Amino acid sequence: MTTTEHPLIPKSVLDKVRKPISQASGMPNAAYDDPSYFTFERDHVMAKTWAGLAFASELPQLGYAKPIDFMGLPLLLVRDKKDNINVFHNVCIHRGMILVTEEKPVGALLRCPYHSWSYELNGNLKSTPHIGGVNQNSAEGFSCEGNGLKAVSSSIWMGIVFINLSGDAIPFEDYIAPLQTRWEAFTGHGEFDQLSPAKDGSHGELTVNCNWKLAIENYCESYHLPWVHPGLNSYSPLDKHYNLYVNEWASGQGSYSYTLADVAGTKLPQFTQWPSEQISQAEYVSLYPNVLLGIQADHAFAIILQPMANNLTIEKLELSYVGDGAHSDEHQANRQAVLDSWIAVFQEDIFAVESMQKGRRSPGYQGGVFSPVMDGPTHHFHTWVAEQYDQAMHGISE
Repeated sequence: MTTTEHPLIPKSVLDKVRKPISQASGMPNAAYDDPSYFTFERDHVMAKTWAGLAFASELPQLGYAKPIDFMGLPLLLVRDKKDNINVFHNVCIHRGMILVTEEKPVGALLRCPYHSWSYELNGNLKSTPHIGGVNQNSAEGFSCEGNGLKAVSSSIWMGIVFINLSGDAIPFEDYIAPLQTRWEAFTGHGEFDQLSPAKDGSHGELTVNCNWKLAIENYCESYHLPWVHPGLNSYSPLDKHYNLYVNEWASGQGSYSYTLADVAGTKLPQFTQWPSEQISQAEYVSLYPNVLLGIQADHAFAIILQPMANNLTIEKLELSYVGDGAHSDEHQANRQAVLDSWIAVFQEDIFAVESMQKGRRSPGYQGGVFSPVMDGPTHHFHTWVAEQYDQAMHGISE
């Protein structure tokens, strides 16, 4: 990778982003509007930490495989016969052929469509037909051992498959511990693990014509509620919100006035250990780089931001409910009502982030300014991004 592939953002510009909020500017237009930064961010922002890739529920049975394009990289998720989810680079080690082109059950083996080399679902190379000549399935000097699929470091939390492409991020347990500890103060330790999606009333997807970072920035703050979300603001008003900072890679906002779902007098099961005096409290956290999370007393949700281009993002939503009882037919209407209400809220954000994307083309804007009171979490994210850019560009410029 060379500096000609993506012009360097001057260190002085990144330093200004990292100034105290009352003196800071945001990231410059190029970080949103210049396509040359798309691959740079994959390799130097996304790859160096734990990025959200998919939901475990997208692999509905044992022996199921799903290919995913992650910012131009062909990756493959597989649920093996032991119910483990593995992530690999989706290429045969022989001639680089894409192994799986559509999601499907694959049985016990992944078989390359080019020369029929096959792999076990743990990635081990199993067979190499005719490698030594016709009907000679072995060759001197070649061993299947050590020639399996290239694995990608992965971990699962709250139903999200996280990946670390570089393989050298901090342990996932350390990455997620600050947020899990914070939220277990609401849910209790044991009940947090009872969250799971239902077969219906759990999933949605939106396509948004904006850079993935704008979706993070918008989600970080509640400042826009009265004008962008008047319905939400009517029962969870701006003056009932607060800013929160989990650690250097997670921030967001909370509400003291969330209204639990109630359909025809029926309510979803709730966390039994959720403090009664905080039953209307909810928190919404941006987990950098690309996961948006929310938790309430009766459900949680996650949005994985899947960057498709510098100005195109897919938002994949999954709602999780408390205990198996929440999955019953009795609560189908509750689940659908919760899902519909959140999708409506997230759709309301689309015009704002798409308009900001267009604004990044203007020479009259070069990062803007922040409200020192209302924009704290957004500035927190900009600071994190600037730090990742600085570390990567400093190394590249050397």
